[in-house]
Amino acid sequence: MPVVTAQLLAGAPVAEAVLDEVRSRVAALGDQGKTVGLGTILVGDDEASAGYVRKKHETCETVGVQSHNIEIGADEDPQALLDAVDRFNADPAVDGYLIQYPVADGFDFDAAINRMDPAKDADGLHPENLGRLVLQQDGPVPCTPAGIRAMFVHYGIDLRGKDVVIVGRGPTLGRPLSLLLTLKGEGANAAVTVVHSAVPDISVHTRRADVVIAAVGSPSIVTADMVKPGAVVVSGGISWEGRKLLPDVDEDVNEVASWVTPRLGGVGPTTVAMLLRNTVAAAEAAHARNGS
Repeated sequence: MPVVTAQLLAGAPVAEAVLDEVRSRVAALGDQGKTVGLGTILVGDDEASAGYVRKKHETCETVGVQSHNIEIGADEDPQALLDAVDRFNADPAVDGYLIQYPVADGFDFDAAINRMDPAKDADGLHPENLGRLVLQQDGPVPCTPAGIRAMFVHYGIDLRGKDVVIVGRGPTLGRPLSLLLTLKGEGANAAVTVVHSAVPDISVHTRRADVVIAAVGSPSIVTADMVKPGAVVVSGGISWEGRKLLPDVDEDVNEVASWVTPRLGGVGPTTVAMLLRNTVAAAEAAHARNGS
């Protein structure tokens, strides 16, 4: 039997610490007469997306956040998505909301994101909020990148000056994560390289990295022979084979890495926790603006 050397970067302890903070902030707002509300917009009948939305609303219950959900059928007029955005923008009970990605074919995700009120952008994907990230200004940070950084901080993994390679440049994970990890501060301040489908041999880059983060959604795209012994390896992307979750990082990486995310319970719990942290921050800002 192979010897497994890696320590596990489990997301649950990180998420619980964040949710404890969220719970107390929600309670403090409640003492001032302010409830916190998170909205979700689900477009189409993708089973995995529906499961993610359910998990977000279940977690809302545990921290005292009210949840609001709009479901749009794949056969509905694409205008229905924009109408849902307008509805949440205007609803004072919804402090933050997200559009679950991906949306069904024929619906314009980018147009919907651009139509959002940036102050209610719980996912941190509106262009104004991504611009704040670039400038290192306060604002909601995309949830999965924020969760990954929180994991590094929680487990005491120092990224200062380290060589980090991110596999994937998607707008919800790889691209914002590359910005976040170059900023000054805990769990960041790294030298970051982003590789993608146009790079002929990504292993040339991953083999020299102190930290490898896979953010593609392609099963086992990172294997043990692509990883420097003792590197930290994070699987940020996932895909599904029926009901089985398949991470971007192959299980054989456990034999060479110093730290690695588990197949289940890695980045996922921290993503949801950061979503609720963004939502309570939006609620606090709205409460302050209203002069209450």
